[in-house]
Amino acid sequence: MTTTSNQTPQTPEVSDEDRQTLKTTVRQFLLISKAFFASERRHKARGFLTALLLLALAVGGIQVLMSYAGRDFMTAITRKNVTTYWTAFGWYLGSFALAVPIGVYYRWVEERLALLWREWMTQHFVKRYFNNRAYFRLLGSDSVDNPDQRISEDIKNFTVSSLSFLLILLNSIVTLVAFIGVLWAVSGMLVVILVAYALTGTVISIVIGRKLVRLHFHQYEKEADFRYSLVRVRDNAESIAFYRGEKREHLDLFNRLTAAVGNMRMIIICNRNLAFFSNSYNYVALVLPVLVVAPIYMRGQVEFGVVTQAAGAFAAVLAAFSLIITQFGGLSSYLAGVQRLGTLWDQLDEHDAEDARIADEATKAPEENSHIVKLDKLTICTPGKMKTLVEELSFELHAGQSLIIMGASGTGKSSVLRTIAGLWPGACGDLERPAFDQLMFLPQRPYMVAGSLRDQLLYPYPDRGASDDEIRTVVTNVNLTDVFTRVEDDLDRIVDWGNILSLGEQQRIAFARLFLRKPKFAFLDEATSALDESNQSDLYLQIKESQIGYISVGHRTTLIEFHDRLLTLDRSGSWKIENTRGADDKQQPG
Repeated sequence: MTTTSNQTPQTPEVSDEDRQTLKTTVRQFLLISKAFFASERRHKARGFLTALLLLALAVGGIQVLMSYAGRDFMTAITRKNVTTYWTAFGWYLGSFALAVPIGVYYRWVEERLALLWREWMTQHFVKRYFNNRAYFRLLGSDSVDNPDQRISEDIKNFTVSSLSFLLILLNSIVTLVAFIGVLWAVSGMLVVILVAYALTGTVISIVIGRKLVRLHFHQYEKEADFRYSLVRVRDNAESIAFYRGEKREHLDLFNRLTAAVGNMRMIIICNRNLAFFSNSYNYVALVLPVLVVAPIYMRGQVEFGVVTQAAGAFAAVLAAFSLIITQFGGLSSYLAGVQRLGTLWDQLDEHDAEDARIADEATKAPEENSHIVKLDKLTICTPGKMKTLVEELSFELHAGQSLIIMGASGTGKSSVLRTIAGLWPGACGDLERPAFDQLMFLPQRPYMVAGSLRDQLLYPYPDRGASDDEIRTVVTNVNLTDVFTRVEDDLDRIVDWGNILSLGEQQRIAFARLFLRKPKFAFLDEATSALDESNQSDLYLQIKESQIGYISVGHRTTLIEFHDRLLTLDRSGSWKIENTRGADDKQQPG
């Protein structure tokens, strides 16, 4: 299979401060929501949503029914009519009995739909996060911090809050339709006062609390940074202990906590200022309907139950009109979460589009030998083309052949391997290589997965399998027989391998994976740096005998004898290749 690696365009990073507008947030919300309700789970999702909307309408209808039942009940009390009192009381209790099951199922359907939405959305984001190694390319992104927190916490909050605000909006509409007529029948002046009061309050609350969305956005980021620092300490506990770096790590955690607390303090101040207004707003709303209806009652134009009904209807309609005021704190936090998910969604879209472009170019390239790695005038730069590392590098490697890359630190040795792996975007020129499942990369610090010894050795293709005898033979060949005693000779026993194996043992595990998988080519980035010369020599001899082609990066001169050619890189970007065996002294200067 042939792939062509051309210059990857660098998309300018735009700060969240500039790009997040209300229009952008609405677009992101609609895009994310539409994806779920048009997905393979759309039938179940739409069914739950339809049921939820019908139950919401039923809840609104019950509220109106309870309003009239309560009015008749209060009027019966003032009339001191025992028969009417008990009849009204029966209707009142009946409305309660009807409201209970509707309310229970209303909440149940909401939670089930939120859970279904979260499950699908998390799976979708995780799939795209791993697609084409987006998780690697997002490292150091200026616009997407802590993608793990966005996928875990922000999605959960988004799905729950989206349905919550949807139902609040729907209930507000139902309330307006149901109760506005009740108020108008009592007094048209009530409706006029209500609308003017709600509009004035909404404008004032937006002015007071307009900073909350941005503050909540930053709070998500700072809380995630603090939690990530704690995880980093746990993952690097041994190194920190050796360095005696407790004071430095403590200071870092303290600074991150201080940043989160400082931002939260600003949120609390904004909420306090908003609360002064909203509490005053709500208390005044308690007496407004009474001030209007009480004179009418005292003139004998309406009964006492109408006063209580008007007060309840006024409060319900005012709450519907004052949705922004009553929900401003939660709404600002919700919008910040939508922005964070939307930014991640957009970034994943950009990666998908770029990978699709590269794949399309690859399909147009002529088919070549699948047993070759060939670089033809490949120039490798740092991301953003800030610096040229290697200029017009050319070499050809066939199955069974080997090459070692050496040079001073910073000359781009590991970058050559990353480019071949498709992880390094800053390259232009032609690159031919086999399919990725025929390549294997061995980093200096191997990745230890959670699971059994069998899982460890067969990573990342456990389905390909290997017999117990084959596994034992390979483990013995890499000089790791003592690992069997640690699992009591049980290949399926789960152990924390990252903590019980030394770095040298982990590197030998990586070689065992290589010999079990048997790819066409292997790429070793200082893969024996923690091994003694004897183990290093033994492992390289086994690779040569396996007829696996390989490229190594290393500093030890003792590695040269295990390779056919030596590629030396210079800080200027120049390079040269020479034969290490002396049979062919042909050199190729860069």
